[in-house]
Amino acid sequence: MKPVHGPTKGRGATIDPHARFESTRHEPFDDGWVGDGEAPAPLRTEVTVEHPRSVLSWNQSPDVPFELSLNPYRGCEHGCAYCFARPAHAYVGLSPGLDFESRLFAKVGAADCLRRELARPSHRVTPLALGINTDAYQPIEREWRITRELLEVLAETGHPVAIVTKSALVERDLDLLGPMAERGLVQVAISVTTLDRGLSRHLEPRAAAPQRRLQTVERLTAAGVPVSLLVAPLIPVLTDGELEVLLDAGAAAGAVAAGYVLLRLPREVAPLFEDWLRTHHPLKAEHILQRLREAHGGKLYDSTFGHRMRGAGPYAELLRQRFRLARRRAGLAGRLVELDCNQFVPPARPQEARSEGQLDLF
Repeated sequence: MKPVHGPTKGRGATIDPHARFESTRHEPFDDGWVGDGEAPAPLRTEVTVEHPRSVLSWNQSPDVPFELSLNPYRGCEHGCAYCFARPAHAYVGLSPGLDFESRLFAKVGAADCLRRELARPSHRVTPLALGINTDAYQPIEREWRITRELLEVLAETGHPVAIVTKSALVERDLDLLGPMAERGLVQVAISVTTLDRGLSRHLEPRAAAPQRRLQTVERLTAAGVPVSLLVAPLIPVLTDGELEVLLDAGAAAGAVAAGYVLLRLPREVAPLFEDWLRTHHPLKAEHILQRLREAHGGKLYDSTFGHRMRGAGPYAELLRQRFRLARRRAGLAGRLVELDCNQFVPPARPQEARSEGQLDLF
């Protein structure tokens, strides 16, 4: 049964829409057993083990600065109300709402799979973006440690990697990231949406607090890891007023570059975020949605390449100019330095992939 409409403590989505590929529908029904004022049972996180056959994904999007990516988990416990990856949960028959943040999949054996793929003679070395669709350092990583295992393979083989996260858990792996940074093999982007703790608590309920993320920037920088501050997403009316303050705070913490992404609302994310707005910020909701329509040709979202990340029109252009000026004033670059792709040494192919006694040709 789907939960009733409304906020759930510790979760971002306020509704749980059906998966778009499912042929059946379920509706909540009050049978009278829940008394007035009685709190519903807490929504617990469930993790399903997934054994992937491949983990590397190649893309040709002109909007992102990477070709190769890897996601250790499906779904994300951070529960960000705006997460553009929510619609992907429909492909496993689950809702992009509360299911996305509470019914997760851990790709057990991902490190071994990565080792096999890197050992292929056809592998082309290019920076690997880790945790792009869902955060590689979301809370369940503390127990499952899949991201840690992947980094061990990348460090061993000298493969460059770029990480994007909202979590302070990335500090756990400084023993790997520090030496990799010395070799020019790693960079980290810390995503910060707002410095307002109250807003962050409802908007991204299980991500690190904003000030804690800035502390993570400091600690990564102190360890020699190049860090970029990513203002993502930039939400019209709700957070865009903090743009200059965010960039100044990132620079003060040690970030050397910065970027931003305008709020994206693909597929089911649009009604999910609209309901979140009308639940938590009803007086601002229509103003926010109207600003988005202005930036997307009258629609809440336009997925066209070259448009989807920044929008178009007067409001979007104003944001671009503000960001450019604020970044220059803060002394931040537009991008981090290029990673070194020349140190890669392919791992030995697993024994089970060869016949007994067979030698490697290359």
